[in-house]
Amino acid sequence: MVTTTETAHRLHHKHPKKHNHYALRDFFQFNPEQGIITDWNECRNVFTSEDFIIGLLEGLEEEVGESSAAIMYSIGIEWGKYDSLVFQTWFEKEFGMSSRSANLMFLLETWWWPYIAQGWGRWEVDMSDRKQGFMFINLFDSAVARTLGDVGKPVCHLYAGLFAGFFTEMVRKQLSCIEIQCYSMGETYCKFLLGGKERIDAAAFWMNEGATARDIEKRLRSGESGA
Repeated sequence: MVTTTETAHRLHHKHPKKHNHYALRDFFQFNPEQGIITDWNECRNVFTSEDFIIGLLEGLEEEVGESSAAIMYSIGIEWGKYDSLVFQTWFEKEFGMSSRSANLMFLLETWWWPYIAQGWGRWEVDMSDRKQGFMFINLFDSAVARTLGDVGKPVCHLYAGLFAGFFTEMVRKQLSCIEIQCYSMGETYCKFLLGGKERIDAAAFWMNEGATARDIEKRLRSGESGA
């Protein structure tokens, strides 16, 4: 979890042109006297336990039932939109160029590296279908799915919202995202579909009909658009 702060990272100022800063002791600055953890981008971090994640999700589900998934997705969207703006600021500061002039894959990997350092998991972005208006994201070691274990349904709604919010802000076009495969469904990794609302609604319909992630990929690539 991250919040902005005015606390400066000493190592960042000592090595202002250093970019390979994602080792634990490089990326994080620990201040035990004040109880503050600051990352390389001078944002304040809060470390939480798996019990916190379980308590948050189970507590929310107890309060609002099935609507908890939509709420977590909405939280993720707002987080992604905000983080996109924060990212553009520190990217331009660190690399001395506009984020919009950078190589796209370099840009995306630069955005996600801090999440790896913070424990959110590794990812792979498949942009081979980008010209068709959608793309897939593979997520390995999801903090949410790893914590909840095999519960037989997708649980990474926060991630789906995060991806939707971030990419919406980056490309300045409204995008949606859905998890079509999850570690908590017994899979080895999580898989997300990012695209326009029509394609996401179609994927949701197919999933409800029992389609697998591979089925959804084939249908989208063949030009199907839903029921």
